[in-house]
Amino acid sequence: MMTVRQEKMNMRHIATTSALLLGVLLAGCGNERPQNRGLDSVYQPVVQRTDYVFDLSTSGQGLAPGEATRLRGWFDSLHLRYGDKVSVDTGEAGNASSAVEMVAVVAATRGLTLESRAPVTQGGVAPGMVRVVLSRTTASVPGCPDFHQSLTAKFNSATAANFGCATNATLAAMIANPEDLVQGRDYAGRSSTAAESANALSDTAIDIYHSKIGQQAGQVKSESTGGK
Repeated sequence: MMTVRQEKMNMRHIATTSALLLGVLLAGCGNERPQNRGLDSVYQPVVQRTDYVFDLSTSGQGLAPGEATRLRGWFDSLHLRYGDKVSVDTGEAGNASSAVEMVAVVAATRGLTLESRAPVTQGGVAPGMVRVVLSRTTASVPGCPDFHQSLTAKFNSATAANFGCATNATLAAMIANPEDLVQGRDYAGRSSTAAESANALSDTAIDIYHSKIGQQAGQVKSESTGGK
């Protein structure tokens, strides 16, 4: 038969154990950080695209009077820059080629050409209107820097979570066109994968090297090292 003191000690032990279990469970419900199980950096650049739309009125001669000025102001407010893509959605309008040409002229003054196809945007284009779509991509590295792990030796052959944060964040901030992180371009300017671009440049460099070596080989003079 338990005494009153033993019963109180048991109740205290149960309360302490319950508090510890609750603490473990709450810790498991928190924000989980990614665990690096290899040598690659955990945090990689993330590319996001945002589409801005601007509807313009049209007339029989292209854009309605004053609409080109409104378009220039819109471009200025968004700080149109290299890497942005401008396109025109004519909706169900009939002949809107004159309006599209006027938009192309305004974009050309900022060094950009119109894309051949506009992305799908929310809401339809009203009759008598054309929609200018500015697509902008940005690159960032969410979660960097991450100093939650110590820089002590790790015995699982993995690097720290903060490994590569500075390099990847700098790359994301410096790249002129963030879409190049997703799909590279070859030397001719045509769209291709990063691997195809690297292979094309490598093949070109090797071909030039071999041609130069072949030309120089025919110019080498043979000389004798013997006596007179």
